[in-house]
Amino acid sequence: MNETAMSVGWHQSRRGRGHRHREQGRANRERLEEQKAEDSVPCGTCLTMCPAYELRQREAQNRLHRFEMVAGTERDRLPRADVSRAVKEYSRPAAGKDSTRASDLRPPSVLLKTVCYLVDEIAASSTSQPWTEVYCFVFDRLRSVRQDMIIQRVSGPDCVAVLEKSVRFLLYASYRLCGQQRQYFDPRINDTHLQECLSWLLESYRDGKHQHQEQFQALSLLYNLGSSQAIQHVLELPERIRSSPAVQLALAVSRAHMERNPVRLLRLAQRLDFIQVCAVHRHLLPCRTELLLLYSHGHSSRNCRYPLQRLARLLFLKDALAAQLCQVCGVNVTEDWVNFSKSSFTDAPSGDLQCRCMHEPLDDEKWNGSAGSVIHGCV
Repeated sequence: MNETAMSVGWHQSRRGRGHRHREQGRANRERLEEQKAEDSVPCGTCLTMCPAYELRQREAQNRLHRFEMVAGTERDRLPRADVSRAVKEYSRPAAGKDSTRASDLRPPSVLLKTVCYLVDEIAASSTSQPWTEVYCFVFDRLRSVRQDMIIQRVSGPDCVAVLEKSVRFLLYASYRLCGQQRQYFDPRINDTHLQECLSWLLESYRDGKHQHQEQFQALSLLYNLGSSQAIQHVLELPERIRSSPAVQLALAVSRAHMERNPVRLLRLAQRLDFIQVCAVHRHLLPCRTELLLLYSHGHSSRNCRYPLQRLARLLFLKDALAAQLCQVCGVNVTEDWVNFSKSSFTDAPSGDLQCRCMHEPLDDEKWNGSAGSVIHGCV
């Protein structure tokens, strides 16, 4: 080997070593930055549901909710705060405001305890009325809980438990408050937060096995019927989860929806439990209307009568509600018989009010009795 070749080889080797050193240095810097970011994540030290500083401030500014006041002081000029009932409210991030102060952040165990309090003592309480006010209070406080979780980058079992209860609460509220005036319940805002919670929850399930994963994978699919992204997500799940009864039923409902088969969809809907009905209920009214449209064309005859009781079973409704829906759609009902006519059929006006009319009527006592068990996942 001549002197020139040796020189070229020596320089190439030196450049190779320099490149490796630069790559190693970059990797070390990235690890240091990651370590620094982890070290900068605050850990909450507040052991009450509401930080002391916020509690004093809201008490002085008369910003306590009536659910947080000491009994008997509600009518005072400045009601007193009940430390055992006050819950940290959601506040938007603002310039110059330190939201990472450890004394203002609740650790994961306190956050879970707070959610359980909101469910048991507020959402399921027979004395906390009206439920539209209950919803607004719990909705805001749950949002604050999630805010603390984001700042502290909470993960693991406590994070999953909080998100599961949040999803159930938002689903339950979407069913119970369906058709309420926008000033009390906005379904779009509820939907936005529900989708965010579902997305975060499904992402958290990637960390390992969780007891209720199959149930919430199914709820996500039922709530998002018609979404190709939701279907794709379920089809990519492990076989153990995908083959579970809850997910298989949700897939069957989704398939019937895609095939525009309202008879099969409503038949499958009768096998759903209450929280699953809450998830799918917004899709049921269009499905029922489509079934009546099909039957109005398929059974259109002056001499043809169809039993109302049988139609009600197909519609997954009680007889009275089935008759009411038929009348809204222009389908003639005479006593216990239905006369279909394709010329008289009219599409039911869309809207939450009509959807709510198709819900099973429940009095407040039954609603309140079911809230806690539904949100905790006991039914």
